[in-house]
This record gives sequence, structure tokens and C-alpha cells, in this order.
Amino acid sequence: MTAITGSRASAAYNLIVHELSIVTSILGTVEAEARKRPGTKFVKVGLRVGEIAGLDNDSLTFGWDAMTRATEFEGLTLEIESVPWRNICPGCEKDFLVRDYQTQCPTCGETVTRCVGGEELDIAYIEVEDEVQPA
Repeated sequence: MTAITGSRASAAYNLIVHELSIVTSILGTVEAEARKRPGTKFVKVGLRVGEIAGLDNDSLTFGWDAMTRATEFEGLTLEIESVPWRNICPGCEKDFLVRDYQTQCPTCGETVTRCVGGEELDIAYIEVEDEVQPA
């Protein structure tokens, strides 16, 4: 087993703390929805996370599991949809996937293109089951 020390440990700590703050914010949104819908069971939260949003999906999932454990939201699933990095060319209007940080337009060769996808961090949905009322 190898210990992580120095700047690597600091970078790992900062990554986890960053993702935990995101998880805390998401749970705040879920809690607000829960107050609006008493008696509703929350089942799943769907996130859209862009490829260049600066987030680590594994750390988000780890943080989610840790922050929901032994709470009213234990068992609430976090589903993460990764959104690819896409740019658009202002010259030929080609929308394309960026691979290996190559942002040059593959159609006309324009070097200055604009990001149109991949920076997202959105709650896409919150899935619920209404509590069954006795007849």
C-alpha cells in the first residue's frame, strides 16, 4: 500500500471537498422539493455533468453516498449523465465533438471555435413515487 503525501494528498483533498460542496447544494434542492411535497418518496436524482465541468463523477458518487447515509435520503440514487465537449464553428456552423483538446473545426479548419456543450452541471430531474393513500 502506498501513502499519498504532499501535493497529491492536497489535490485529492481539494477534489473531494469541491465535490462535497456540490453534493450539499444538490441535497439542498432535493430537501426544498421534499418540503413542497410531503408524503412523497424521492427515488432518484439525475445530473447532467459536462466533460469539462471540472468535476469527478466518482467523487460525486462517493460524496453522495456519504452525505445521504443515515438520513431521510438514504437509498436515493444519484444518476450521472456525462455530457460530451462540443464546439461550433462560427465560419461553417459545424457542431462537432472535441477530442484530445483539438478545438479546430474538422470541416473547414477554423481555429477559433466556440464551446456549446460540456460545461454543464444541471439537475436534469428528480424522480419521485407518490405515497399511496389508503382507500
